[in-house]
Amino acid sequence: MGPHTHGWWIVLHLILFVFWLGGDLGVFYASRFVLKPGLSPEARATALNIMSGLDLGPKICLVLFLPSGCTLMALEPHGARLFGMPLFTWWQTALVWLLAAVWLAATIADHRTHGRFRWVRRADWTIRLALIAALAAVAVYTLSADRPFGVTTDPRWLGGKLALYTAAIACGLGIRLTLRPFGAAFGILMTTGSDDAVERTLKRSVDGCLPYVIAIWTCVLAAAALGVFKPGADL
Repeated sequence: MGPHTHGWWIVLHLILFVFWLGGDLGVFYASRFVLKPGLSPEARATALNIMSGLDLGPKICLVLFLPSGCTLMALEPHGARLFGMPLFTWWQTALVWLLAAVWLAATIADHRTHGRFRWVRRADWTIRLALIAALAAVAVYTLSADRPFGVTTDPRWLGGKLALYTAAIACGLGIRLTLRPFGAAFGILMTTGSDDAVERTLKRSVDGCLPYVIAIWTCVLAAAALGVFKPGADL
């Protein structure tokens, strides 16, 4: 690989952070118009379409963050090994990208179909739950082990970054669960009009996501800081 390859992968990783956070801010702003009872149903539907379109960006960034991070670890392994073998070889990194492509396809399909195909949503949920379990275990090990995977540079910052990424995935699932009543309520708004019960359901669903949204923003910013400053690392 060329001398600047590592730098370009870092740039990609940072771009994913930027679009993840920026897209989420756009989704939050659009959601305020979805909840405005003074707007016509058509205007609120337009705001919802904008909100949904913007929401795809952070979802893509969340997925690609994992293989891009693995690529950076492969380019700068610091002696990381698993069962006596390098932790990330070129083919292992390619396998991570392949698995991420499958996850990305499921994520985009689920987003565009709004969950109409249950097997697609089930596949996406299964992948996310498996990643939460696996990444949480790796994060705890990296934070607690003296030389995790044989690395001698004290990579606890990386364990913290993994933990934050895991938390962000979990918060995304929390948002999905909280938004479940939203679709039916918005359908009533568009067909028969608004009433107090509909407005309460919409507001409860959207505003109920705020703790998860703020947690995701915090995780993204904190993970970016850990990746840049690498506190405690002996490099």
